[in-house]
Amino acid sequence: MSRPRCERCQRPLAHCLCPLIPQLDSRTRVVVLQHPSETAHALNTARLAALGLVNAELRIGEVFDDLAALLATPGYRPVLLFPGDEAEVLQGYGQDKHLPLMLIVPDGTWRKARKMLYLNPLLEALPRVTLGAVKPSRYRLRKAPEAGAVSTLEAIVQALDVLEAPAAFDALLNPFEALIEGQIRAMGLDVFTRNHGE
Repeated sequence: MSRPRCERCQRPLAHCLCPLIPQLDSRTRVVVLQHPSETAHALNTARLAALGLVNAELRIGEVFDDLAALLATPGYRPVLLFPGDEAEVLQGYGQDKHLPLMLIVPDGTWRKARKMLYLNPLLEALPRVTLGAVKPSRYRLRKAPEAGAVSTLEAIVQALDVLEAPAAFDALLNPFEALIEGQIRAMGLDVFTRNHGE
């Protein structure tokens, strides 16, 4: 029999993260497109981002039939947060009078994210943006596949911190930190140090 779960954060009730999840407003609209294989991960950072941002949503799938309508949402300029040679480094809005961004964020392994772009030509066609100087990941439970790799939540926080400076979105990382600490406690410090230590 499975343990009862919180309907909102999907964590076991004894480890509910809801009290740590903020409700932050942002000028930027954040839309996370999550590959279905990511939904069952214990560290589902995309869900935390969608819960902690008022102007965000999480969509799960590989093919998104309503993408044209989503990208035509009035009041936003859609861009894809995804690295690549043609990706522009994000800059703050500052005095920018243009429409705020709708930041489309694929969530999945690199291979699965690329497949989502391939299966959704409208995504592939979007202007791409990327982070400039990437802060080191706090994701101590996973070896990064390459330097500068961060979790989906961390990428969103860093993007919003750049776009909407001086506003800061680090409060979104509080439930993430608690989640990681809980996982480390569950595996035991010795096991964590052996498998993930320096």
